[in-house]
Amino acid sequence: MTDPRRDDDDIDRFILKDAMEEAKAMGREGMAHPSTKPVLTGAAVGAVAGAVLPVISLPVGLAAGAAFMLYKRIRP
Repeated sequence: MTDPRRDDDDIDRFILKDAMEEAKAMGREGMAHPSTKPVLTGAAVGAVAGAVLPVISLPVGLAAGAAFMLYKRIRP
């Protein structure tokens, strides 16, 4: 989550670390973690978009949707 003591340059450097911590917590807690359901929903929406759009494929859409929702959970 966002720490108000960090300046803008530090926020960009710590996003990968925050994403890894969030993903590990989601893996440990499973569906009980508050980020799991929104990230899975984003993955499903991305997969549907990947199936419908001719430019991207299903796995790319799934990964993009999950990554976007994970980013929105970390940096609202």
